[in-house]
Amino acid sequence: MSFDLADVGPKVTVVYNGILPDLFREGQGIVAQGVLVEPTKIEAFEVLAKHDEEYMPPEIAEAMKKTHEPLQYSAEQKQGSGQ
Repeated sequence: MSFDLADVGPKVTVVYNGILPDLFREGQGIVAQGVLVEPTKIEAFEVLAKHDEEYMPPEIAEAMKKTHEPLQYSAEQKQGSGQ
């Protein structure tokens, strides 16, 4: 498979022999690792699709939610702290 990348500078053709990620589509950011075989041609051995800026894996979102939840004090703890 081959596809063209366009960002800053000249268009670059990526040649890849493998299964592309599910998120791969036109307009989606990618990371391609490989060898530059011509000034505007890369033979890639890995292609990864980037998530949007707001994506967060569910495990990380849950951990952050637990870390940032307000503390709950029992009646005994409130009395002991003068609250």
